[in-house]
Amino acid sequence: MEKDASLSLEESELGGRRPRGWARHALFALAVAWSLFQLWATEVGTLDPIRLRAIHLGFALALAFLAYPGRRGPRDRVPLGDWVLAPLGVAGALYVVVDYYGITQIRGGIPSERDVFFGTLTLLVLFLAAWRVVGPALPIIASVFVLYALTGPKGLLPFSLPSWLQLHAGSQWGQLMGQLYTTAEGIFGVPLGVSATFVFLFVLFGALLEKAGAGRFFIQAAYALLGHFCGGPAKAAVVASALTGVVSGSSVSNVVTTGTFTIPLMKRVGYPPEKAGAVEVASSSNGQLMPPVMGAAAFIMAEFLGIPYANLVLIALVPALLAYATLFITVHLEALPLGLKGVPRAELPPLAPTLRSGFHYLLPLVYLIYALVALRLTPERAALNTIFLMALLIVLQEVWRAWRGGAGLGPGFLRGFRLLLEGLEAGARGMVGIALATGSAGVIVGIVTMTGLGFGLTDVVERLSGGNLILVLVLAQLTSLLLGMGLPTTANYIVMASLVVPVVLGLSEKAGYPVPPVAAHMFVFYFGIMADSTPPVALAAYAASAIARSDFWRTAVQGFVYELRTALLAYMFFFNPKLLLLGVGSWGEGLGIFLTALLGMTAFSASLVGFLHKPTTLLEKAFLMAAALALVVPGLVTDLLGFGLFGLVYLWQRVRK
Repeated sequence: MEKDASLSLEESELGGRRPRGWARHALFALAVAWSLFQLWATEVGTLDPIRLRAIHLGFALALAFLAYPGRRGPRDRVPLGDWVLAPLGVAGALYVVVDYYGITQIRGGIPSERDVFFGTLTLLVLFLAAWRVVGPALPIIASVFVLYALTGPKGLLPFSLPSWLQLHAGSQWGQLMGQLYTTAEGIFGVPLGVSATFVFLFVLFGALLEKAGAGRFFIQAAYALLGHFCGGPAKAAVVASALTGVVSGSSVSNVVTTGTFTIPLMKRVGYPPEKAGAVEVASSSNGQLMPPVMGAAAFIMAEFLGIPYANLVLIALVPALLAYATLFITVHLEALPLGLKGVPRAELPPLAPTLRSGFHYLLPLVYLIYALVALRLTPERAALNTIFLMALLIVLQEVWRAWRGGAGLGPGFLRGFRLLLEGLEAGARGMVGIALATGSAGVIVGIVTMTGLGFGLTDVVERLSGGNLILVLVLAQLTSLLLGMGLPTTANYIVMASLVVPVVLGLSEKAGYPVPPVAAHMFVFYFGIMADSTPPVALAAYAASAIARSDFWRTAVQGFVYELRTALLAYMFFFNPKLLLLGVGSWGEGLGIFLTALLGMTAFSASLVGFLHKPTTLLEKAFLMAAALALVVPGLVTDLLGFGLFGLVYLWQRVRK
């Protein structure tokens, strides 16, 4: 079953196709060439943004058809149809590069017939590739937006929608292609630009770190530290997933990487298979909350908000730590009533040798954070320098191992060079889905900008909610969860940031409760992440249930229950932006806010789990839930109420039999 989970990862994120012969070498060379191009483009820094994005998309389209088989396509060879589609995608993307001067200078944004032809070709191939790689939801939603842009009295489809929705006169096909293809307000917009710069480099760094062996080190270190405690394997899973999440933006990858080790050990010490899989689902999904990568959406969020990326890393840190601290407490509370013991110390990796064996993997991570926060380097420069450091570390590691093993320096250099090439290939293949998702989402963003759809949506939400801010947030939450069932986290965030965030900000201001824009953006981002563990899709739960040999539905539902604490956390920082370190006056104040939020989330988890110091009665569960909800909204009265209710339940449990 572990093999099934690995195949799921291979198919969903790296492409399931492994052709034989020269096609395999061509695929490998194409992926490595993409990584090398991105490194070169970042180093020289002079390539025009639109040209960079077009070349980036061209590589992604080629790999989409060559590395990802269709639903019933062969996995051991590349059929003729895919050899045709790949060059068509490249031609459509590279036309912008070849005729860039004519598009931008001579025709001044008015598309020629040839521009319209290549724009149409690119749009169709992009939707086909996105359907194949990230699923049907995103291209279908984007196609609906395209149809919306064409409706109206002056549109290609000359009928009108209801007045509250028909906010534009309509577009002809040529006008639409001018917006989506020949400007930076469509396919080649900000989302794809972020994918072509920050995101690629961070994904590549994560791939190199994984090839070097850092993932296994994080797991072994977590086991050595925590495996012998009550419910130790589950606690180790939480910590290992948090560490892996620092460099991985994928919940499925996190499940397969850490779950292969953690889930069998959780079952061995007594966790039911469904709960073992669910713990891994929750901890791996939350890996996308951990800076600096955050599922690639952090970079796009920084661009949308117009704030330095290093600032966003600090803003996101406290909620991420809260999420993992609460999950750690949750698995502890789960272990107590089950009487679960840890793994005997003799069967765990020895602590000191384990830490010594992989301490060098922390050096690139420490440098990356230092470069972003202390040196204030741009994310591209910081990531590029870290990649160079990582490449040197891989080569030196393999040379050292070869020398220690008596094989000589030559084999060590060759092994290090091969690992570097494999890392370049894995980084590129892991970027295909992100590039296609951001390109397709750019279509939606461009049409929202072009038609003014966001203004109409504000009116609709205001009518449905009656102006009640809580109802507005619930509608935003449900929309994000529904979209996230079919969209990757990054695409989900882009759509929500374009459509829903402006509505939330506008209506919160009308309600007399203005919030910082970053709080609203983080709110929808958190619920987009929850979709990875929300049935019926729950890709992370599919991978975890395969490893745990458990029922998918039970695993997914239990994982969703564990993830509800993430929902509470999103409401907490929306109503108390100081959790995002906004307006915090001192370290003491910040620590107090953190501990208050942690207490509220602990009360919430204890209510869901049904255990605090002892099994909780129905009344105690109600008191704990009330304490958690009281601590959502900051204030002396609500804080005292929350502390009082929690303390009352805890003391009562201590004295009752």
